[in-house]
Amino acid sequence: MTQQNTDERPGIAAAIVVHEGRVLMVRRRVSEGQLSWQFPAGEVEPGEPREDAAVRETKEETGLDVAAVKLLGERVHPKTGRLMSYTACEVIAGTAYVADTEELAELAWATRGEIPQYVPYGLFEPVQDYLDSVLPS
Repeated sequence: MTQQNTDERPGIAAAIVVHEGRVLMVRRRVSEGQLSWQFPAGEVEPGEPREDAAVRETKEETGLDVAAVKLLGERVHPKTGRLMSYTACEVIAGTAYVADTEELAELAWATRGEIPQYVPYGLFEPVQDYLDSVLPS
């Protein structure tokens, strides 16, 4: 009899929020290994579309109203083993701040050239490709 993987943890939806030539990064209070700076993200609720989860998590964590533009891709994250989806989002209203003080320590708007300072191990290729196409060099 073979053992089946019973890991039914929900996927994680990340929002790639670009505004005025910068991308929104958040720093978690508790790092997941090397992951301290990342994109606004959280668990997808049962029956919730990934894009909607990215929009909801952005509002909960940063107070920013965003709209999903397009799903950039998904993968099993190499550091956490969680299923991740990445959704490009645009700002509709609001000013980003640390809305969820239990989860987030701080946030930053990073230019394309600053991203490696926040995420030194590199980004998921479809996310990097998207940022390369929308952020000034």
